[in-house]
Amino acid sequence: MKIYDVSVPVNEETPVYEGDPKVEIETANAIAKGDAANVSRLCCGVHTATHVDAPVHFIEGARRIDQLDLEKLVGKCRVIEIDETEMSISVEHVENADLQGVERVLFKTRNSQFWNESEKGFRKDFTYIEPEAAQTLVDLNIKLVGIDYLSVEKFGAETFDTHITLLEKEVVIIEGLDLREIAAGEYELICLPLKIVGGTGDGAPARTILRQKKKGERQK
Repeated sequence: MKIYDVSVPVNEETPVYEGDPKVEIETANAIAKGDAANVSRLCCGVHTATHVDAPVHFIEGARRIDQLDLEKLVGKCRVIEIDETEMSISVEHVENADLQGVERVLFKTRNSQFWNESEKGFRKDFTYIEPEAAQTLVDLNIKLVGIDYLSVEKFGAETFDTHITLLEKEVVIIEGLDLREIAAGEYELICLPLKIVGGTGDGAPARTILRQKKKGERQK
């Protein structure tokens, strides 16, 4: 079974969505300074790098990150590759993907190449999911949707229809995936967000992997 790490590394150069807290990593204790152990201090927003959005992110009183159904975050998924010329994911893209019976979908777009130049900071011109496409995903009973940049929503959108359409039906959203090395196809997804119970519970960073059977490998 081949394992792909599709998580974006967290460091002080990690791009964050405009207006979100920047990543700060400091050394709290260091053996080199005479301390018994090395201890680092991390400060960042919960929507940093690869992360999961909880329904309460946009819907007051809805389910929090620590209340998510873990079964939605682990299981078979399909990676769909969108042509690099496309600036948004439309209803047509979703319908052409033949998602009957699929529960988890990850969209690989031109966004993944942005991670090659993370030092340039946040990109506003990322490919996003159109609200109508989000509704189509809901109609198909998709449980989880992932994308390879920091939001499923168009940058600068005056409303947040894509988020709300998905989250009001408790479709889990994974944002900030790194799918550069991932081909379109079938995988097993394992995405476990931190169990944060403080704050508003709107989201959490998540180490996320995809597993794929090697050619000729039998199902155990």
